[in-house]
Amino acid sequence: MENSLNEETSNFCSIIKNIIGKDVVDSKIDFKQFQVIVPAKRIYDVLTILHGNSSFCFDQLIDVTAIDYPDLSPRFEIVYLLLSTSTNKRLIVKIKVDEGELVRSCESIYKSANWSEREIWDMFGIFFSGHPDLRRLLTDYGFEGHPLRKDFPLTGRVQVKYDVDQNRVVYEPVKLIQEYRDFDFLSPWETSFGENENNKDSESDQN
Repeated sequence: MENSLNEETSNFCSIIKNIIGKDVVDSKIDFKQFQVIVPAKRIYDVLTILHGNSSFCFDQLIDVTAIDYPDLSPRFEIVYLLLSTSTNKRLIVKIKVDEGELVRSCESIYKSANWSEREIWDMFGIFFSGHPDLRRLLTDYGFEGHPLRKDFPLTGRVQVKYDVDQNRVVYEPVKLIQEYRDFDFLSPWETSFGENENNKDSESDQN
């Protein structure tokens, strides 16, 4: 049974590579999921081919998300999760983009990409060219920054509150003032053991 599954997976991987062709930069099987990396400038064409292919027809885009690797270049990785409802096959397509690099929107291929791309723009600051309505999705329209980037402060930069005097919602800088706390990360067992050993050494020296 396992051999037949491995053979089926191997055949699936070979077919996908043949479909995409020279656009495959790298590929691997991770957690029983086949993944391919393609050039960012070719993502629209690759998704078009996969969507219209007669063998598998990846007709559903389950999700589009991004990952921030600030120490790498290119910095961001965008992940497309595809599903073929006719064959029940799944495929992960990845691209790597740098800060400020434009990515072509796939909203015209997969309508479900509309809000997902808006969320990526909102959270990571990755701009999708050709998107019909690339506005922020989860934060306010006047929000500054992109919260899921690793360089975004955990406390945020502003806080929102209702001002009774002004009778409206206002933004103001975050002020988190607290006393310095010294954390003791040693366990009581280690501390007790160390003290006992020191006491034994002192007693032996005195004797």
